[in-house]
Amino acid sequence: MSVIYLEATVQVKQFIYGLEGMATLQLESVNLQSSRNNKGHHTQEMGINRLIVRRGQPFHLRLSFSRPFQSKTDHITFVAETGPKPSELLGTRATFFLTRVRPGNVWSASDFTTDSNSLQVSLFTPANAVIGHYTLKIEISQGQDHSVPYLLGTFILLFNPWSAEDDVYLPSEILLQEYVMRDYGFVYKGHERFITSWPWNYGQPSWTATNTGKGFEEDIIDICFEILNKSLYYLKNPATDCSQRNDVVYVCRVVSAMINSNDDNGVLQGNWGEDYSKGVSPLEWNGSVAILRQWSARGGQPVKYGQCWVFASVMCTVMRCLGVPTRVVSNFRSAHNVDRNLTIDTYYDRNAEMLSTQKRDKIWNFHVWNECWMIRKDLPPGYNGWQVLDPTPQQTSSGLFCCGPASVKAIREGDVHLAYDTPFVYAEVNADEVIWLLGDGQAQGILAHNTSSIGKEISTKMVGSDQRQSITSSYKYPEGSAEERAVFMKASRKMLGPQRASSPFLDLLESRDLRNQPLQLQLHLARMPKWGQDLQLLLHIRRVPDSTHPWGPIRLVVRFCAQALLHGGGTQKPLWRHTVWLNLDFGKETQWPLLLPYSNYRNKLTDEKLIRVSGIAEVKETGRSMLVLKDVSLEPPHLSIEVSERAEVGKALRVHITLTNNLMVALSSCRMVLEGSGLVNGQIAKDLGTLVAGHTLQIQLDLYPTKAGPRQLQVLISSNEVKEIKGYKDIFVTAAGAP
Repeated sequence: MSVIYLEATVQVKQFIYGLEGMATLQLESVNLQSSRNNKGHHTQEMGINRLIVRRGQPFHLRLSFSRPFQSKTDHITFVAETGPKPSELLGTRATFFLTRVRPGNVWSASDFTTDSNSLQVSLFTPANAVIGHYTLKIEISQGQDHSVPYLLGTFILLFNPWSAEDDVYLPSEILLQEYVMRDYGFVYKGHERFITSWPWNYGQPSWTATNTGKGFEEDIIDICFEILNKSLYYLKNPATDCSQRNDVVYVCRVVSAMINSNDDNGVLQGNWGEDYSKGVSPLEWNGSVAILRQWSARGGQPVKYGQCWVFASVMCTVMRCLGVPTRVVSNFRSAHNVDRNLTIDTYYDRNAEMLSTQKRDKIWNFHVWNECWMIRKDLPPGYNGWQVLDPTPQQTSSGLFCCGPASVKAIREGDVHLAYDTPFVYAEVNADEVIWLLGDGQAQGILAHNTSSIGKEISTKMVGSDQRQSITSSYKYPEGSAEERAVFMKASRKMLGPQRASSPFLDLLESRDLRNQPLQLQLHLARMPKWGQDLQLLLHIRRVPDSTHPWGPIRLVVRFCAQALLHGGGTQKPLWRHTVWLNLDFGKETQWPLLLPYSNYRNKLTDEKLIRVSGIAEVKETGRSMLVLKDVSLEPPHLSIEVSERAEVGKALRVHITLTNNLMVALSSCRMVLEGSGLVNGQIAKDLGTLVAGHTLQIQLDLYPTKAGPRQLQVLISSNEVKEIKGYKDIFVTAAGAP
């Protein structure tokens, strides 16, 4: 028997005669109709040369035989298998017969028609089938004769958010296009008051038909299943692991653990330092495709390096590729509450310097995770919908570094007893911040108790738009409302127990002493801050009555300190100090200018280009201290991208990129990287040299789009001085030859 594969068609030549001289029914060819099926299953972007379908939805085959099919005497049995040891008991093997009518939500072959020697048949996979790579066979028999097996081919089965019977069903075509099909988007970074949109190429349907000399590059879909097959669960028991891939909750947890490499040979190795010499800085990634292909090409060795937005963006690619509606979410001022007491402590000394601590608790400037849409059959009713998944390795869950899925509804209602990892995520958006004054190694008092400073501007990309959408209200009730405090106390009792939830410490935090201060202090920016320029600030002070010193003037000394603010919420050593002495009469207010020279912060900032300016005012008459803070984000140069004509598949598209260095210093070792699914195959990288201060860099290049529809070109220019100068351009590509 010879088998020839041509456009998903199997041709078989064999002639055998059965009883009574009638020729035995022999399979001559198979047409998997990949192009038609893939289009109907919304997988055509992953390619049309092989069959990729979604569960809970029929697909069609055409079988050609050596003679006409006789339904009364010819018996055809279909066999579908996936995994290393297919088993009907485990749900990784299905045997089903040819029937006239589909029997329901089970494996079936039905609705067949005959035409000469051909049989057109509809195959159906149940909406709870195991996802994965399948082998499809048939066995043909006549009467009591023994059956003859034939290999029909292979196909890939994915989750189906278009099917009402699937646990990932999302009943909105607009949302499906956004959260499954769209291959680009934005990550929101920076600071709650200086939010920047960071374009990202998810590239989940990417495939390459170019022979590289080392064989064909693997499609992203293949790499996604390779990730599942390298998990510790698979390595421990492959057959059992595959059998659980019908459960989206299980698959999400496996992927969450495999995107980081803390327990295994996961996709990305985290690095929250400043030395990326052994890999790529997290700021220099434009998209997921290059990361996933590098991981696969190197045999599953972790790619260096990632931070939270890279972990979450890569997981978004994988989950969308597998068929799970997924989005990337940013939480500004995100708590990492290791001891689960719903309180994050930070410390300052009398010179206004923020101090490092041995405690692992921290407040990230921002943290990025995923939300996946699914039904939660493992939870009580009411917790379906968006679920938090976090692949960044912050803490273990069931022994592995993964997080979720945690129901967003459960987080909002304080139902922290529900699986998975809901207490941890609840604290990320709801913990209280307590700021302490430290002196002689001892806590001297509480400077502030902030009940609303954590979990700010929770953001994701708006559907069908490049705008940012705040989804904070999905996670919690309005800050300070009766509902919000009631939920906080409910979660506190569950996490801390009734005794700790009503401790003297919490009573102290609620005391009026923290709110009864003789001054109101604020720090303002005098002008828009730009990297490479002096920073100008104004201290605004207003005298108000208080119980200890209601009238008359007061004397105060205000000590200032500026420090580079790290992504993890900590700071570096002070880069600027300043002291101001003031006398202020009752009812009066004043402004005091402050200047932080560029020379003080040059070469002392991290890649985030964030500065925390802190001030502690000490009232001489009472000895009491007050804290004032201002976080400053320095604006990088602006990148402009323009296209000169209509974009069409296969035709040259001229792109103009312009960068003006409006800083006071040159940008050295500039390097440009372009990426964009359907516009660029992989990446285009180019070294640009040095861009002198005040000069403009202009770049022109031609792209040849390969896919029609809405696309996004992402451009990153990095330098020694500024790591992330990013821009993007939305481009609509028409089909070849379209009018």
